[in-house]
Amino acid sequence: MRVRIIAVGVLAATGLAVGLSACGGGDDTTLTIYSGRSQSLVEPLIDRFAEETGVDVDVRYGDTAELALLIAEEGDNSPADVFFSQSPGAVSFLAQEELLGEIDQASLDLVDQRFRDPDGQWVGTSGRQRVLVYDSEQVDPSDLPDSVLDLTAPRFEGQVAVAPTNGSFQDFVSALRQIEGEDGAKAWLDEMADNNSPTYANNNAIVEAVGRGEVPLGLVNHYYNFRFLEEDPGVASRNYEFEAGDPGALVIPSSATVVAGSDEADEAQQFVEFLLSEESQLYFAEETFEYPLAQGVAAAVDVTPLEDLSPPSIDIGTLGDLEATVKLISDSGLE
Repeated sequence: MRVRIIAVGVLAATGLAVGLSACGGGDDTTLTIYSGRSQSLVEPLIDRFAEETGVDVDVRYGDTAELALLIAEEGDNSPADVFFSQSPGAVSFLAQEELLGEIDQASLDLVDQRFRDPDGQWVGTSGRQRVLVYDSEQVDPSDLPDSVLDLTAPRFEGQVAVAPTNGSFQDFVSALRQIEGEDGAKAWLDEMADNNSPTYANNNAIVEAVGRGEVPLGLVNHYYNFRFLEEDPGVASRNYEFEAGDPGALVIPSSATVVAGSDEADEAQQFVEFLLSEESQLYFAEETFEYPLAQGVAAAVDVTPLEDLSPPSIDIGTLGDLEATVKLISDSGLE
């Protein structure tokens, strides 16, 4: 058994500079995973899979959207057997390109229908809720709005941090396009830009900024702040949940799928099954504070139970028009 990291970091869709580490020998079956989930987050799980099954694994880490574009460019020649995606939009894009295989029904049945593809091409492995993180030393939560749409009000000028290039923010905007229509989503983005909303590279940077009092509010995924609180219970940042059904209360699944034409389809299915095992689902709950999506595994203590959430009703399978979403964000001036 060996795990080999064949690329780390953000990848361009053309041309790959490959760095090798943790290499081992052997020319037997090798499962190649393209992972849009970060190495620091999921490497322990992938290592555990390799150790428990004896399957050799090559992992290519990178930005979810760019990895999806890479698979599309490689087409039938892609070495990828599994696409482990941070974003449902990237998986929907590959489905539209007819580049996904099918997940075994037994694995699909472990997950609520809301978080799996009705055509059986992908399955959610963990989830995260969109929230508003706030500085409890500067902000009274009773002063916060019920809806994310109200953050464009003049009283929030310069107060609400966003991460325009982050995949989860882009998924939120794609969902907003579905819920509010193109004009509604464009208006919200334009108004956030006009309101001088500060921009950051990612969710981590936003939570850090809120925790040190640099900005009072930020739109992020729920689990980031729980990680910061675990490291430093004295940090002032807290999560605020929007009202039931609001676009700001979106629950976004990370997912796994078998790439069409995989030479190692059986091992790929085995990896998907492993991600939905109680062992892996407890890892997501207890180590990363995400929502386990396999039924019967509870969220971590202090995390609102998944069954108590009421996210907006959307068709996750239609979030694949990433290019239109990115253009809408860029045209707004948020960058």
